[in-house]
Amino acid sequence: MIVRHWRSVLMVCTAAALVLPVSQSFAQSAPASTPATNAEGATVLQKIVVKGNRAAPGSVADTPLATQIDKKELEEKQVTNYDDLGRSVDATVNYSRADAGFNLRGLSGARILTTIDGIPIPYVSNSSRQGAFATSNANGGGDTFDFDSLSSLDIVRGADSSKGGSGMLGGAFVLNTLEPEDLIPEDRDWGAIVKSTYDSEDRSIAGSAAAAKKVGNTSILFQGSYRKGHERDNKGDNDSYGRLRTEADPADFDQHNLLFKLRQDLEGGHRIGLTAERFRRDLKTDLREQQGTGRTYMTDNFDGRDLRDRDRVSLDYDYEAQSSDAFFSSARATLYWLDLKKEAGSGGRTAANVAYGRNNEIENETWGFSGTATKDFEYSGLNHSVRVGLDVGVSKWTQYSWALCPTPTTCPSLNNQAEVPDVDSQNLALMFEDKIEIGNTGFALTPGFRFDWFNYNPSTGGGFATNTGITRFGDLRDRTEAGMSPKLLATYDLTPDVQLYAQLAVGFRAPTVDELYSRFYNPTGRYAQLGNPDLDPEIGRGVEIGANFDTGGLQGRVAAFHTRYQNFIETVTTVDATGFTTFNYTNVSSASISGLEANLIKTFDNGMNLHTSLAYTYGRNDDTQERLRSVAPFKAIIGGGWSNDEYGFDLSSTLSSQMTGNDNATTSFDAPGYGIVDLTAWWTPEQVKGLRIQGGVYNIFDQEYYNALAVRDVNLSSSSSQPKEWYSEPGRTFKISVTKTF
Repeated sequence: MIVRHWRSVLMVCTAAALVLPVSQSFAQSAPASTPATNAEGATVLQKIVVKGNRAAPGSVADTPLATQIDKKELEEKQVTNYDDLGRSVDATVNYSRADAGFNLRGLSGARILTTIDGIPIPYVSNSSRQGAFATSNANGGGDTFDFDSLSSLDIVRGADSSKGGSGMLGGAFVLNTLEPEDLIPEDRDWGAIVKSTYDSEDRSIAGSAAAAKKVGNTSILFQGSYRKGHERDNKGDNDSYGRLRTEADPADFDQHNLLFKLRQDLEGGHRIGLTAERFRRDLKTDLREQQGTGRTYMTDNFDGRDLRDRDRVSLDYDYEAQSSDAFFSSARATLYWLDLKKEAGSGGRTAANVAYGRNNEIENETWGFSGTATKDFEYSGLNHSVRVGLDVGVSKWTQYSWALCPTPTTCPSLNNQAEVPDVDSQNLALMFEDKIEIGNTGFALTPGFRFDWFNYNPSTGGGFATNTGITRFGDLRDRTEAGMSPKLLATYDLTPDVQLYAQLAVGFRAPTVDELYSRFYNPTGRYAQLGNPDLDPEIGRGVEIGANFDTGGLQGRVAAFHTRYQNFIETVTTVDATGFTTFNYTNVSSASISGLEANLIKTFDNGMNLHTSLAYTYGRNDDTQERLRSVAPFKAIIGGGWSNDEYGFDLSSTLSSQMTGNDNATTSFDAPGYGIVDLTAWWTPEQVKGLRIQGGVYNIFDQEYYNALAVRDVNLSSSSSQPKEWYSEPGRTFKISVTKTF
């Protein structure tokens, strides 16, 4: 294990040794030659934001620790699903299907914040419906959006709750939806875009359309998309039923997204608006691996269902000062309603030909307000940019498990009930930071903090009234908690094109409703899954140093970080003298995660380009010294391409080292290392203005490989597991898209 660890360290150090001298030489020489200007559609590479100045002031992403991927780059990389980001764009990003969300720096689920237009998307979960009830796992929240509705996506790395509050232990995904000006050219008062995509990975076909119109000072936008497809392919070739099946289960899904925006520009730099949004994805799966001989359910009579549903309405306000003597330099505010629903279940007939079904529903409805204001001024030779913010929210959480059971006498005690009570919650947050620039030295210091207060009020009525675990495991109680998240950021503009930074910051995560109040008691199976209303918030204290640079021909970022986490919330198993097993949420002492990251893009005057993205992260439980299996192994994206005004191509390879198991014995599957190659090409014909045709062949050599995070808890020796190929990723696939801009 030690040899493998240091081998990975050597790989990263070697890569850094290649990247850093190049970036330093560019910083020192600051070449005067003008880089080649790429025409529309000519580049396929991610642009790294040097100073975060493309993010709105006061935004979670307004930090040098963030990078931005805009609409054009999402299209050029053909990003249509969550896995594409970590494969085509940024090696630091991974998608965790176990948590139905993104993984940053070894953390996922409720430890990653996701916002859309500044509105936090809650993470919902029900621990009672996992493991034996995997088909009723309705966890998630951050996966309820469509890429075609986005104008940009910001990735913020690191523990910094001074920016976003609870949940920013590993970082944040900041989603920004289309605005009318994203579609309307400067010389017109209207604009539109239509797009169609076919992806052989899940045999899906998608169509999207967006249009915007401006009349005087009023702008309006409509956007809609629809996608229909099937199961995600893998490398399995056994189409049988039951334990030996390796092909993916047959599935069908429908997904749609609707977006409406109305904007009114007022005199004095004010803008008000209305936004309405709806996302829905409905997936139905024929669960063939659980059917047939030796399995619990009848052949061709057991299906699973997964539903993701999010609705949002918001009133928006933006202000940009028209003169330097205005009271505020800028201000933004949003009053919103957001309703998130996750539903998962299964149904059919058992091997004894008895009807059976389960369904788990979770809903979180939130009313909230978020606002920030910025004031820029000079005092005593120092330039200040002071930002203050206020976040207020009230939420209603509900959960219910329904079942049609083959044994009706035991059903009422285990199902047709809520395992988590209805909970009313309130939260309040105050944010302050001051960016202090010291004259013309290029040095700036930004101290800041955020105060968060939250309150939970559980109810024992409704579906929770029949839950037999209420009185057996103690009364539920209200919970109130507060926390302070300070940070100190220092930046130095080495040259106009190179910025160095260092940050000390604190992140925290409040316990979820599920972690505090879940109750599931199974007297027949002799086990219980319990929440813990005495949980402390998780705390992360991190340090990061890095550099962002953009010299025109060379763009990139390098970073090194170390974060120590306390009060990690994990499930602890205890067995009493009678053999009764209890799974209980508990705070454990500490864990540490460290790593190195680098992104580099080099463009040449002849249209050639070279690009690489590297990520190495190492995490361990400081008490047991075991490695954290939520941390992805070393990964790199390396490639190059060529383009001109009309067409081009890109050839890139994604490389990953082997998943490293715990130093202690483990039965979980350690995914082997792999290397896959992708080729994409595009054409923007001069004869048809605004037309773009793009295609790609992925995993060209049809390699069998595994997503380390997706299989981190798989025990291939277990009777409930399928053969290894069942868990494999897709082989050779292709994707083609046609886009027309008007």
